[in-house]
Amino acid sequence: MTIFKEKLDEEHLTISEVKELLQDVEAERAADPDRELRYELARAIEHVNRFTVLDPEDSRALVAELEELEKVDEATAYKIADLLPRDRDELRAVFAKQRYALDGDELDEILNVIAKYV
Repeated sequence: MTIFKEKLDEEHLTISEVKELLQDVEAERAADPDRELRYELARAIEHVNRFTVLDPEDSRALVAELEELEKVDEATAYKIADLLPRDRDELRAVFAKQRYALDGDELDEILNVIAKYV
């Protein structure tokens, strides 16, 4: 007999959107003196506070603009919006698992889109 969990729903979020959600959770927990922040939640909040660069609206706009490009799928667009690669090498690392490689012009096109938001 195998016991496994079924995935019911999946939604991609940028780190900026997660920060917004975690701020709400943190405020809710702070209002109730009987509830404390668990270690995992505190570490997640610390992580998003340290690595968030864009605000949620800009990150959503960046993802939408990246998804318009031919070689960028939804999951990759969200990963790029979170990492904000600055050069071709960093961007190639994002596409390392893909079955295709991007040429220099395609990489530059993506970097130009990122440059608008950074």
